[in-house]
Amino acid sequence: MDAFQKGWFTETGTLHSEIVMSVKVKKVLYREKSEYQDILIFESDRWGRVLVLDDAVQLAEFDEFVWQETASFVALNSHPNPKKVLIIGGGVGGVVRECSKHPLVESIDICEIDKKVHEASKKYLPFMYKGFDSSKYQLHFGDGSKFVKDHQQEYDVIITDSPDPTGVRIRWRVTHVTSQSHDQAYC
Repeated sequence: MDAFQKGWFTETGTLHSEIVMSVKVKKVLYREKSEYQDILIFESDRWGRVLVLDDAVQLAEFDEFVWQETASFVALNSHPNPKKVLIIGGGVGGVVRECSKHPLVESIDICEIDKKVHEASKKYLPFMYKGFDSSKYQLHFGDGSKFVKDHQQEYDVIITDSPDPTGVRIRWRVTHVTSQSHDQAYC
């Protein structure tokens, strides 16, 4: 978590080496290293609350809806009858919030690997966590790739709501996509 210095959080080339982004930090709300990643949640004047995983910004309160709606509605509207949805990751709650709005969705399983991200979101990101107010979801904690292998052919739509794909995450996404054979929408 060395990206946080002198009142600023700076993300340097996490996904693209030529891009650097800095955000002035008003107040650090949560900072912890879980079994899987470094977690930082801070408040900023311009962006509201910001979630950072492994020194990469994942969402900001100001514009989080753009990703959540796009990830959800593109996938759901790519399938003629998206009754059963699986969200890999998604422990923050935004994608389940948006999927719950779709009139054809009957059930949503969420497989989040990091319980600490989920717990921190509940306390510090209530605008996201309200997705868990839905009666349509079931939350599972565990490895998403194992969950998919154990539940093949069960879902109409699979949405990956996980950190940007770097390193191990790239291999997981490629393996996951190529392992699907059912008539599904995958995003």
